Amino acid sequence: MKLSHASKEIAKEKMLLNIAVMGENITLLFITCTKSHTKIAPTNRFAHIWNTKLLLPVICGILIRRTTALRSFLGYASFKVGELLKSKEQLLALSLRTSDGGKVVGTIEVSVVKMGEIENGEADHITTDVQGQKCALVCEYTAPESVSGKDNLPFLNSVLKNPVCKLYRFPTSDNKWMRIREQMSESILSFHIPKELISLHIKEDLCRNQEIKELGELSPHWDNLRKNVLTHCDQMVNMYQDILTELSKETGSSFKSSSSKGEKTLEFVPVNLHLQRMQVHSPHLKDALYDVITVGAPAAHFQGFKNGGLRKLLHRFETERRNTGYQFIYYSPENTAKAKEVLSNINQLQPLIATHADLLLNSASQHSPDSLKNSLKMLSEKTELFVHAFKDQLVRSALLALYTARPGGILKKPPSPKSSTEKSSPQDQPPLIRRQDSIPHHSDYDEEEWDRVWANVGKSLNCIIAMVDKLIERDGGSEGSGGNNDGEKEPSLADAIPSHPREDWYEQLYPLILTLKDCMGEVVNRAKQSLTFVLLQELAYSLPQCLMLTLRRDIVFSQALAGLVCGFIIKLQTSLYDPGFLQQLHTVGLIVQYEGLLSTYSDEIGMLEDMAVGISDLKKVAFKIIEAKSNDVLPVITGRREHYVVEVKLPARMFESLPLQIKEGQLLHVYPVLFNVGINEQQTLAERFGDVSLQESINQENFELLQEYYKIFMEKMPPDYISHFQEQNDLKGLLENLHQNIQSKKRKNVEIMWLAATICRKLNGIRFTCCKSAKDRTSMSVTLEQCSILRDEHQLHKDFFIRALDCMRSRQTQGALSESDDPETGCLTDNKPTSRHFYPVALLLVSSHLLVVWLILSLALLLAKYQ
Repeated sequence: MKLSHASKEIAKEKMLLNIAVMGENITLLFITCTKSHTKIAPTNRFAHIWNTKLLLPVICGILIRRTTALRSFLGYASFKVGELLKSKEQLLALSLRTSDGGKVVGTIEVSVVKMGEIENGEADHITTDVQGQKCALVCEYTAPESVSGKDNLPFLNSVLKNPVCKLYRFPTSDNKWMRIREQMSESILSFHIPKELISLHIKEDLCRNQEIKELGELSPHWDNLRKNVLTHCDQMVNMYQDILTELSKETGSSFKSSSSKGEKTLEFVPVNLHLQRMQVHSPHLKDALYDVITVGAPAAHFQGFKNGGLRKLLHRFETERRNTGYQFIYYSPENTAKAKEVLSNINQLQPLIATHADLLLNSASQHSPDSLKNSLKMLSEKTELFVHAFKDQLVRSALLALYTARPGGILKKPPSPKSSTEKSSPQDQPPLIRRQDSIPHHSDYDEEEWDRVWANVGKSLNCIIAMVDKLIERDGGSEGSGGNNDGEKEPSLADAIPSHPREDWYEQLYPLILTLKDCMGEVVNRAKQSLTFVLLQELAYSLPQCLMLTLRRDIVFSQALAGLVCGFIIKLQTSLYDPGFLQQLHTVGLIVQYEGLLSTYSDEIGMLEDMAVGISDLKKVAFKIIEAKSNDVLPVITGRREHYVVEVKLPARMFESLPLQIKEGQLLHVYPVLFNVGINEQQTLAERFGDVSLQESINQENFELLQEYYKIFMEKMPPDYISHFQEQNDLKGLLENLHQNIQSKKRKNVEIMWLAATICRKLNGIRFTCCKSAKDRTSMSVTLEQCSILRDEHQLHKDFFIRALDCMRSRQTQGALSESDDPETGCLTDNKPTSRHFYPVALLLVSSHLLVVWLILSLALLLAKYQ
């Protein structure tokens, strides 16, 4: 049946068109009309609806077998809505005609089924179901419809695509009607974010490779290691470039189906990333919106799970590095991350300092005291940050380690307490690098040299400050223009600098600025080389295992980040005009709660280990909201592997509504937490015969993170907001209940999921639901959560809970199919059993004795088969 645009307004009203074909009643459309609209003559407002013509094609289908059907067009009939409403008893008998409109092949009846009337905006008591029909599904359509207003549509369309919407009506406990709008949308960020991230990785890796090449001359041992590292790193960069090229060619679907989760070229893309949105219109309660992002568990499916996931692999790798590596210098993951951070700060601060130094000279040439003060203030702030970045002991350690790796640089092993008489000669003993658990010492190495070089930057800045003060004072200024980096200034420094009263300011400042740049360049050169040498240790230890772990972590993180960015943008759009949410956003940050449904059995253990690390790595992500300067509002990612910034673009009108702190570029942080409860039959086997310690440890660790966020939330939010918030939400009691459920170690304790989701919603967080492919278990969880919300928050009639759940889960409305009936494959397969043992596992799991019998019989069959 095809509906015109005007007929969409009919779908907002309240009645049923019941069509009888060959004696069978078929409910075709759910519409309404108020009493004033059922008059014989239509009102002016509804004239276009009154004259809307509906075309009803009738198709006969014969099922040959499960996958094949024959369909034949029997005919069609048409009528106007006004004719139906004017007819006696509101029933029409229509002739069914062939496609050419000539021959009559039968008749159909169209009738109106009244389900109550709306008077003055209130619905009367609900009548019983008509002819056994549930009357729950209103209609289904695919049209972009904004929930929060038309102004947000362009911004929302930049993230979502191909929405599928369904409308329902369910009764409330006081026999009123509530209306539910359910929407599922794809996200174009499924491919956009991975491409942004891979481009960033390529740029970062190319820069690191270049820095390793510029380490200078090394001893033969270290030089060979460097060549080996560069060879593997170049291969990794080429692989990233190939993947980026293949992703750029993808022009079809905007999401990755579960059947493609093992494809190498798509391994950075999340599986089945969708928005599940439910909007509820209650008769007496405020309208509410509930969003859940559904996505397949972030995991490296192409890499496989034979050796476990990231959680196990990283622990094993770090243990081996710590216990071996006599020819390497061991740096902890924290030190390696610190080295990357300092290198990043160097690369950011050096050009900024040079820019502010040039601005200072420009102000001096213009002889502007105010401009000179402002330029000096900015130069002082950036230089202080630069100097303090090198106060870490790691830089000293790295400088000494690099010294020993130079040709002729030998680190003499300190005498052992048990063999103090033994001596080692540089000529007799090859270069030996011991584990770098503490800072080594070398008799020929001058550690104070680095202190002098590093301190020269601060001294150069002090000279500039003293000169500016003297110039402004001589020009009539009575106040100094800044402070030095140590909070105090040498009293004789300004007098020690010669100057001439009428000499140009630029000529007096230029030599000092040049000295500052030279000192800074020497510090940067030494620090960069030494910290790059630290990174070389991590790469040189185990090739290609180290790079493969980095690849796996990048893959998992890319999938997790795509979902996070999608969820953040949608949450921002729906809460853009909520002052409390915006204050919480820049004051505390957002909680991001992931609901995991993976079992702790077989490959899903590796998936859960990947997922746990990927979600934990999201703590490295911060968001920054900027104003969009064009129609392109897709997010942009900047930063490096240890720290990413996602720039979210907002149209000017939306950007102006933000608080000042956010508009000024304050970074917005997220707090990801993961709670996992396996719910399928494999989890039953794991709980009876396997190990669930992984799930228990993940839940306990993330509960502590959630508790920490709650503590920060209560400390930083204003007292008036906290008092109102506590009146509305009993979060403390929910947290205690969640902790008790985690500690109880109950089998398949789904109460953990419900409590975590409730806490997340009450804290204005972002909700995710994940399973292996974001299909069966995810759809079951989401629909159960939606119906539970309708029952607990919107007074869904208790007798209609199961009916509402069945309606949302039905094939026609939810599309929840089994693995063999996967809609992504484009066809339905025969419903053949996946195993040759036809015992119903769900029934056997009722009793542990039956399960043991089943296992014994299965083993006997297998032994008989292979003998």
